[in-house]
Amino acid sequence: MFSIVFSYFNDNQKNPSSKSTTSGVSQVTDKQTYLVTKVVDGDTIEIEGGQKVRYIGIDTPETVDPRRLIGCFGKEASAKNKELVLGKKVRLEKDISETDKYGRLLRYVYLPADKAGVGDSFINKYLVAEGFAKASSYPPDIKYQEIFRATEKSARESKKGLWGRCFSGNLQFVLV
Repeated sequence: MFSIVFSYFNDNQKNPSSKSTTSGVSQVTDKQTYLVTKVVDGDTIEIEGGQKVRYIGIDTPETVDPRRLIGCFGKEASAKNKELVLGKKVRLEKDISETDKYGRLLRYVYLPADKAGVGDSFINKYLVAEGFAKASSYPPDIKYQEIFRATEKSARESKKGLWGRCFSGNLQFVLV
């Protein structure tokens, strides 16, 4: 049985700190690729060595925080992220901050070019473009902020993903 809960959508609802800290962080560089060993949710993964990585500039509906309701389209976002990156090597790109207040690396995530020569797939942007995530920037990590905003606007106008299923005006529908 499902019940529907209406809550106002708040851009600052999930605001990881942009503090930069290196305690407990493995040496991760932008030039290497890393095997994704676990998908935590739609915007967080774990790479070989156990380090968690939070995607910069995007936010997907909640699925794992026990203090929050499961967000509309959260399960779909998590499943899509898993389909895209689990068991694959990804390239990580740092902006300004190293980690958030939870110790997760803050990175842009790419699937490297395939053997056919097709360019890198920018996972953060893809999730926004297909309506699995919204643009959500936290300074100082804003390198691709305008790209994400424009991509979100297009997804919203096309009613892709969560924009077609979950939003009516400024309300977010949450299934529990």
